[in-house]
Amino acid sequence: MTSSPQPGNPPHGAPVDAAGVPTSGGYAAGGPREPQPSDQASRRLTGIDVARGLAILGMFVAHLGADTADGGADPGWHMIADGRSAALFAFLAGVSLALSTGRRDPPTGLVLARARLKIFYRAGLLLILGLVLVALGTPVLVILPAYAVMFVLALPFLAAARRWILLGAGTAAFVSPVVIFLLTTPLSPGDRSYVGELTGLADPVEIPMDVFATGHYAALIFSAYVLLGLAVGRSDLTSARFQAGMVAVGATLATVAWGSSRLLLDAGVSEASPYLHRLISGGPHEYSPVEVVGSCGTSLAVTGLLLLFTRPGAAGRVVSAVLSPAAAAGAMSLTVYSVQIVAIAIMGNDIVWYPESNAVLVWFIVIALAFAWLWRRFLGRGPIERLLTALVGSTTGPAPASAH
Repeated sequence: MTSSPQPGNPPHGAPVDAAGVPTSGGYAAGGPREPQPSDQASRRLTGIDVARGLAILGMFVAHLGADTADGGADPGWHMIADGRSAALFAFLAGVSLALSTGRRDPPTGLVLARARLKIFYRAGLLLILGLVLVALGTPVLVILPAYAVMFVLALPFLAAARRWILLGAGTAAFVSPVVIFLLTTPLSPGDRSYVGELTGLADPVEIPMDVFATGHYAALIFSAYVLLGLAVGRSDLTSARFQAGMVAVGATLATVAWGSSRLLLDAGVSEASPYLHRLISGGPHEYSPVEVVGSCGTSLAVTGLLLLFTRPGAAGRVVSAVLSPAAAAGAMSLTVYSVQIVAIAIMGNDIVWYPESNAVLVWFIVIALAFAWLWRRFLGRGPIERLLTALVGSTTGPAPASAH
């Protein structure tokens, strides 16, 4: 990327995403190399940071937004954030993997081995942090343990061509839920699922502490978002044509997926089978193929729009300045996400279970945006991102000479 620096870039090192993966990466004729200080400003993609910030704020809405008497969102449009925020978060994790490992040029040799090692260590640290947040006992379903597993599952694809990455994403989106649901959901009303029969657990089965297949953020299914993001990150994200293509393809996927789901459900196609009903339901956190495809579509469209809106130029600079608080939150998303959960633990679970209004949500958002903007403006990397990077660096050591 050869654009001029974007407003609000940190003065002290590059931001990293929720796994501690740098969101700016360099590459040279000899292959990928470690990002250098001179690269950081010129290689920023502000739209990616803003999208990640919106994903974090969407999680705030899902966790802290007020509910109606029947359990719906109040106001109703808050439902947009439910499920789609986590999908966008995972999609952008895949984009960050690409940006930190050569962008359009996949790493090879020693650079590839070191990149995999660093990501593996980060995943381990992320798992530990996630378990600590789970231990706080909040009602929030913490995504970080599954997020760590998603990064490990993505390691074999770091050096793959885009067509193979997309094949992996498609397999995760379609094959994983078909097989998992077949084992954990009854085929006919009144029956028991295979796993339910063996374990005695209620259907659809969710095995405690399972982050791979049956958990709330099943990594085998959520890897569809990460791999799609990795494939997108291996493309020319600075191209206006590609950005517009993301919007068009994303809108088409979302429309076809959720439209098909609605038509099939209204036609009563799934009434005779809980398994079939689960496969074609497009509701939030259903993790069916249609929901995954639909959420892939919204992730593509939102990210493409934000990349278009923050392109270099007078208009892009204005939009980037206006959205700089969201970009700051996205650049230190691990800190913002973690502090949110700690704050909920301190204030009490009732603010999640029994919100009397959206006042708490508004305060959380305002404080998070102000904190992130000020921290990024004066201190650069978020505190948890900085710690994570230091711990990984102390373990993996300096980059090999052949990487430069």
